[in-house]
Amino acid sequence: MARDLLPPVHPGEILREIYLEPLGLSAGALAKKLGVPRTRIERVVAERTAITPDTALRLSKFFNTTPELWMNMQTSYDLKMEAKAKKVELARIEQLKVA
Repeated sequence: MARDLLPPVHPGEILREIYLEPLGLSAGALAKKLGVPRTRIERVVAERTAITPDTALRLSKFFNTTPELWMNMQTSYDLKMEAKAKKVELARIEQLKVA
């Protein structure tokens, strides 16, 4: 499928490239504005940890987006990574055939 041509994009990459860098905002500065530990945002931006519902709520408030935007990015990334990791196992599952 065409959607499988591009590698999965971690929401931390989106946060870094679309939001932080253009605004000249560091992960530490964003963390302070969100009221969370600096390491939380640094790990997300470094693509080492996932966006949590709490972080999604805070990011959506600060950037005037929706928490669903952030959670959907995370879910999409997680599903693509899991599908890639389980490709062989999933291929062995027969689909239900309805008459």
